[in-house]
Amino acid sequence: MSSILPLSLRKVSLSRGGKRILGPIDFELGGRGLSVVIGPNGAGKSTLLRLMHGLERPSEGALAWAVPLKNARKAQAFVFQSPVMLRRSLVENLAFPLRLSGRPRTEAAKVAMDWAARLGLSGQGDQPAWQLSRGERQKLALARALITEPEILFLDEPTASLDGHATREIEALLGVARDRGMRIVLATHDMGQARRLADEVVFLLGGSLHETGPAKAFFHGPQTAAAAAFLRGDIVT
Repeated sequence: MSSILPLSLRKVSLSRGGKRILGPIDFELGGRGLSVVIGPNGAGKSTLLRLMHGLERPSEGALAWAVPLKNARKAQAFVFQSPVMLRRSLVENLAFPLRLSGRPRTEAAKVAMDWAARLGLSGQGDQPAWQLSRGERQKLALARALITEPEILFLDEPTASLDGHATREIEALLGVARDRGMRIVLATHDMGQARRLADEVVFLLGGSLHETGPAKAFFHGPQTAAAAAFLRGDIVT
């Protein structure tokens, strides 16, 4: 099957109420690694992810996948900062995307149980998902996205408000997925997490793509004064 990547953004902008909140952006998302999207609050991190995934439509410009859009939509997933749980058990939440894709009920349940064990939650398979802790719900949301083995995964601040233990578990799952070839795009405000995970950095400022490049080069020698100030912890606007 052909890869859905690269994803090309050409002069993409998004406006609301006559006010431009993102863009214009020219960017190409290639086929390997983990890209971390960083920037101050209000820079447009979540908006950029939502545009790439198709949850938002650009006001101007165009996005183009390497395959027809209907094929690209089937090969990607999105994890939100606040996980959305179905009013079903943990295992039923995990099995749901498999059932949507046409997998038989028995097969979907078996794969879901395997994933529950991988999460360390096999003893809670029948527990209503809404009764899980916040960290457990976020792990469940991530596993529900990974279970269909998408080619690309978008994550919007997936570890915000989680403790260190839960954050490590989420990052471990992401590391395994990346090492197996999944393309990951992660928006985060956690610079420690960005340094631990990023292969590529996308730095947004004021709704514009201010700087992008390999993570090692960015963190050791940013090319712009604003990026350097941001990494120092200064307030940039």
